[in-house]
Amino acid sequence: MLVALGLNPENILVCDREGVIHSERQRLDPSKARYARATDKRTLAEAVAGADIFLGLSSAGILRPEMVATMAERPIILALANPDPEITPEAARAVRPDALIGTGRSDYANQINNVLCFPYLFRGALDVGATTINEEMKIACVKAIAGLARQGAIPIEAIYAGQPPSFGPDYLIPHPFDPRLRVELSSAVAQAAMDSGVATRPLADVQAYRAHLQQLGAAQ
Repeated sequence: MLVALGLNPENILVCDREGVIHSERQRLDPSKARYARATDKRTLAEAVAGADIFLGLSSAGILRPEMVATMAERPIILALANPDPEITPEAARAVRPDALIGTGRSDYANQINNVLCFPYLFRGALDVGATTINEEMKIACVKAIAGLARQGAIPIEAIYAGQPPSFGPDYLIPHPFDPRLRVELSSAVAQAAMDSGVATRPLADVQAYRAHLQQLGAAQ
C-alpha cells in the first residue's frame, strides 16, 4: 500500500526472523525477493539506524530503545504487534521525545487497526455491487482516512476526556468509533469502485448516498 501511494521501494529495508532481506540471501519467496536490497546491513538494529520510519508487524519488544535512539529526526514508529507492540510508546519517547508513535492498541493514542476501515470498505463495495476490492478502492479508503484525520477529532463520549485532540503527534488517525468514517470511507470506496469499472450497481446520486449513510448513524 505504501508503494502504491508513492513510496520508493528502493528506500525500504525489510527484515524477517533472519534479519535484513538482502540481495545475497538465498531461497527467498517472490514476496520477499522483490524487497531484497544490495546492502551491507544485516540486523534490525543496522536497518533502523538513520531510518525515518519503523513499520512493525512482528512480535513484542524487538525494537529496543537504543535502536530508536539512532533513528532520524522526528521518526515515525508504527509498532503494530498485538497485544504487545514492538516497543511501547513510553519506552520510545523516553529516548526520542520527538517520535510520532502508533500502535494497534486501543489504550494508546493513534490506534492503527483494521477495524478502522474494514466495515466501511465492505459497505461501500457491497452497496455498489463491486465484483472485487481493487487497489483503487483501497487507496480511496486510505485517502479518506487521512482527510478525516486532518479535520481533527470530534467529541465522542467515553473516549475523549475534555477537548477532542487536533491533528498532530497524538492524533494521526481517526478513532475507530468516529461516526464520520461510515460516510467518508463508504462513499469514497463506492465512488472508486464506480470510477474503476467494477461496480455492477452504480449509484445514481452519490450525495443522496452520503445522506443515507448519515441518516443511518442518526437512527442508531
